[in-house]
Amino acid sequence: MAYDLSRRAFFGAGMAGLAGCASAGMTSLTAEAQGAFPPSPSTSGMFGPEEGLAQLSRNENPYGPAPSALKGISKAAEAGAYYTSMRSTAALQKLIAERHGLDPAQIVITTGSGEALSALALMNGPKGPILAPRLFWDTTALYAANLGLAEIQRVPLTSDMEIDLPTMEAKATSDIGMVQLCNPNNPTGLVLPGSVIRPAVERMAAKTTVVVDEAYIELADDPDATTCIPLVKAGHDVVVTRTFSKIYGMAGIRVGYTISSEETAEKIRATAMSWTPCTSFGGAIGCYNDEGFLKMSRGKIVEAREMVTSTLDTLGMEYLPSQTNFVYFKSGLPAEDLRARLAEKKIAIRGQYMDYTDLSRVSMGRIEDVERFCRALPEVVGA
Repeated sequence: MAYDLSRRAFFGAGMAGLAGCASAGMTSLTAEAQGAFPPSPSTSGMFGPEEGLAQLSRNENPYGPAPSALKGISKAAEAGAYYTSMRSTAALQKLIAERHGLDPAQIVITTGSGEALSALALMNGPKGPILAPRLFWDTTALYAANLGLAEIQRVPLTSDMEIDLPTMEAKATSDIGMVQLCNPNNPTGLVLPGSVIRPAVERMAAKTTVVVDEAYIELADDPDATTCIPLVKAGHDVVVTRTFSKIYGMAGIRVGYTISSEETAEKIRATAMSWTPCTSFGGAIGCYNDEGFLKMSRGKIVEAREMVTSTLDTLGMEYLPSQTNFVYFKSGLPAEDLRARLAEKKIAIRGQYMDYTDLSRVSMGRIEDVERFCRALPEVVGA
């Protein structure tokens, strides 16, 4: 059955997983150095998943790109002999700024939000540690850490797998290079509501830069009430990152952006490492305000998520209530064993994160692929 977050049972088994990490040859420090997202077995063909594979491991949205995006991509590709025009940059900045009541100069377009987060880690890591939850999308912070330009200071999750904001606040001094949060969080799928995250971020931003990765915000129950963009508008030292990879289904097209003060935006532009392709701009401009596609896309993701949680309920498996396109759950098997058994059936999910040995993450893919997962799960666990 689904467990309310106030229950301690879910994390109790998670702690057992932590205690068992030594038997798997992984210490807590080793896990943190490796990060939450180690390389997983390849499940890709030349373009997209291998034929016959249910791709449910990478938080992709197979219902994109939207037809409106494809039209823009095609038009831009015809001019692919030419470098990306600043006019396309300005056009996308304007669209984003208009939606949120910002100045276009506060928007930086990057090659996915990963480039923006990497740039922020390079900018702020030399100033002091990057303070973050123990489990978050840490790949970009590790990018700077692996170059010797940052240290990640991880704060353990609470007993119900939430981000421990009070402890983070206590540690967020002026000696911290930046605070990094992911809301909704990956891989837990949990959301900190705006009434909780905004006051904490505002207080931390009085001491150091706070970065809030909102890659999944459009899938939250109430995005407008959850986002930290109002803190940027109020002049606080806050940077919000977003992406076209999730709700827009453009993970392979690579478009992301930051929302910040103009001063911080200029620093991000100077630190970003690549030029976003013209085709990325064509797709993003084409679909940004495509409300019909966004409604369809979200509907498919929610439908698939409800199929998964219904299956988990039937099997009596515990899971965290997700407001993303993935679910973090306990099957009763070690995460790597479950991943391997499903892989034999050509169903790809994520395996173990760090030293959380008994927690697995399944993404929402095509409905027919999610159905395959739901049918296979009781078979592979012997239910």
